[in-house]
Amino acid sequence: MFTSVLIICVSLTLFWMAAFTLWWQMHAWRTPETLAATRFEPPRGGVGLSFSLLVPARHEQAVLDHTIQRLLESSHAAFEIIVIVGHDDPETAAVAFDAAGRDPRVRVVTDTHDIKNKPKALNTALPECRGDIVGVFDAEDQVHPELLTHVDHAFRSTGAHVVQGGVQLINFHSSWYSLRNCLEYFFWFRSRLHLHAQKGFIPLGGNTVFVRTDVLREADGWDPNCLAEDCDLGVRLSSTGKRVVVAYDSDMVTREETPGSLISLLKQRTRWNQGFLQVYRKHDWKQLPGRGQRMLARYTLMTPFLQAFTGVIIPFNIAIALFLDVPVGIAFFTFLPLVTAIITFVFEVVGLHDFGKQYGLRVRFVHYLKLIIGGPFYQVLLAGAAIRAVWREQRGRSEWELTSHVGAHLSHEETVR
Repeated sequence: MFTSVLIICVSLTLFWMAAFTLWWQMHAWRTPETLAATRFEPPRGGVGLSFSLLVPARHEQAVLDHTIQRLLESSHAAFEIIVIVGHDDPETAAVAFDAAGRDPRVRVVTDTHDIKNKPKALNTALPECRGDIVGVFDAEDQVHPELLTHVDHAFRSTGAHVVQGGVQLINFHSSWYSLRNCLEYFFWFRSRLHLHAQKGFIPLGGNTVFVRTDVLREADGWDPNCLAEDCDLGVRLSSTGKRVVVAYDSDMVTREETPGSLISLLKQRTRWNQGFLQVYRKHDWKQLPGRGQRMLARYTLMTPFLQAFTGVIIPFNIAIALFLDVPVGIAFFTFLPLVTAIITFVFEVVGLHDFGKQYGLRVRFVHYLKLIIGGPFYQVLLAGAAIRAVWREQRGRSEWELTSHVGAHLSHEETVR
């Protein structure tokens, strides 16, 4: 009896977890009005704000200059680019100083911390910011020239304290996992973040995020010890009632590349998951005024634990259904998670088609096949990263595992320009 009740409880838990995730992914497509509201409004009335664009770069000399040149192509009239380099990274520093010598809008700040990470680099540059708005980009980003103008209008027309723009991994053809990684970003920035903003709780993205400079300084910048400094900042600002606006437009997204190997992807996802756990343990989210907001925060920040639980329990659940002699009614419950998995696969196929249409990419039959076949393996990787994050957090290991970039998205970007 106890075993049957346990099987039913576990199966229902998995079913509802998958159902909630699917519902959130579909948020932007619920109605045509909802979809239209996720985009940037056309700018009107000129520009009125100035920007300080922070670009932390570490061992990224191969892609940094291209990113700086794209940022300098911005049509906005008032911006500066502050590149943050490490004192122990002469190759990247040389690229940054060379760019600063060519254009006075580029400045270089040196991070002298013995142990380096992204939030420490950003905090090093924050006192040097002269603009009304601080924007953050990564060293491999491909930024649209009209983005700052649209962000400027979004701030002035909505009174927002924070504007989160879209980020899209673009090299879906590079490998089987890059296909799923690109689609994951598509759903997150195209749909789910808009739901978070609507509910008043949002874990911000790591780049293409813009914050009013006075608000950022009032919040003491980024947490230098958090592995998900973007999530942490979003939680702290949400908890103090700051207004966040999210906008996604396929023409305006910042284009990036997926990690170059499975190991890099595993380490990147481990860092994010561990950062979510750190943010959860800080309890800033408990200051959210609404019970629904706190429930959403708890669920979102506990995702690593839930993924680890899912990764361990799903194979066990399938084995019970297939090999143990259990009553038909109990076996039925064990297959409930499979129902949501099938619906999710169908939605992902439709999403991949929309992704290709939005970005002018040719999605072939083999890509749909890779999407479906690679699904279970990708979930195993995510579960492995979640388990590794939990293990690292329990062991007190919080060193920053840097994701290297080789510019796999640049060849495509040059092709479509």
